[in-house]
Parts: sequence; structure tokens; C-alpha cells
Amino acid sequence: MATSVPSVNAHAMLHLLHLCSPALPIGAYAYSQGLEYAIDSGWIKTPDEITDWLLGLMQHSLSYTDLPMLCRLYNAWQQGDITCVNYWNNYLRACRESRELLLEDEQLGGALARLLKGLDVPVSIALEAPSTYACQFARAGVHWGIALDDLCCGFLWSWLENQVAAATKLVPLGQTQGQRILVALMPHIPALCAAAHTRQDDELGRGLPGLAMASCLHERQYSRLFRS
Repeated sequence: MATSVPSVNAHAMLHLLHLCSPALPIGAYAYSQGLEYAIDSGWIKTPDEITDWLLGLMQHSLSYTDLPMLCRLYNAWQQGDITCVNYWNNYLRACRESRELLLEDEQLGGALARLLKGLDVPVSIALEAPSTYACQFARAGVHWGIALDDLCCGFLWSWLENQVAAATKLVPLGQTQGQRILVALMPHIPALCAAAHTRQDDELGRGLPGLAMASCLHERQYSRLFRS
């Protein structure tokens, strides 16, 4: 019986699936990025409103902040450019508009850095400040030979899956309805990732007042399930 040997691309794909898995022990499930406050306060009530909220974040926040900076960090890690890695890591930190959002990014980045160390992924660049999640995600992508286009899609998919999982607990949504939201938003991911590649430096860092307000107000929310 004939057997086949997995291609280099197949190995990279498997590493990407591993990196994006909700089972990855970095604690991403603990964060809602203000979604909990938005639902608790009545800003978002229906599955259609959740879909609109998440699409808005993808189009107007991640596509102008996390994704284009992920691209820059990937290139900087690939080139071993310590100045650029630190610059874009600091830039992304500066874009976090609330204490909660910055703390989330630091905790996810730190957790992923510790995991990569445990998996013997070498690091040759010392960061000036706590690492963002995108910085470590880019580092892992370079080490495992994951193509940048695929890495961006995986990053955005992982974010979306986590947000829908949070909404499923908070609304609450049925499991099937949560999957319907994922399927509805999935077609937007490749185009948003492609657009992120074209962002110029002076376009980066776009903020959303509603997201910032939800995150700030969530810090003092009386009862909550999520850390942010």
C-alpha cells in the first residue's frame, strides 16, 4: 500500500492549527474584550447585533491595528531586526485604549512566550517592554515557516472564535447559533487580511470609541465572567 509524506506546507499548516487552537494553554478564553459589558448593558441583544459588532471590530479595528502590525512584526522577526520588533511591539501596546485591553495583550503575549520557550522555540531578540500577543504569534509563525497570509487568517479566525465563544456564554446563544455567526463572518477574513497588508504606517492604530468605553466600563462591572 502506497504511503505519502506530508509536505512542508502541511507541516506549517499543522503548526498553524496548533497555534490557533482554543486548547492552546494561554488563557484566551478568559477575555471578552468589552463584549461582556456591551451585552450586559443592553447595547447588544440579538445574534444579528453580535454579528454586526464583531464585523465592525474586524473591519475597523483589527484590520487597521493588530493585523498590519502582525505583518510588520513577522517581517522584523524574519529579518532579525531587533529595533523593528521593539518598535512595533511598543506601537501596538500604545494602541490599547484601556487598562484591561493592555493587560490582556500583555498576559496573552507572556503566556505564549512561556509556551514557546517550553516548546524549544529559540528567541534571539530581547524586548524592551512586555510582549504583545501579536509579537509572539509572529515569532511562532516565522519559526514554524507559516506563510504570512495564512498566519494573518489564523490570527483573525482565532480572535473571532474566542469572541463567539464568549457571546455563546453571555447572551446566551445556542451552539448552532454561535456556529451560524462564525460561518457568516468567515468569508470576510481573507479580504480583511489582504487589506491589512496594504495599510501604510500613517493609517495604523485606528481606535473605536465604543470598544474603548465598553472595556473601561467593564473594569468596574459589578458581576462578570470574563477578565476583560
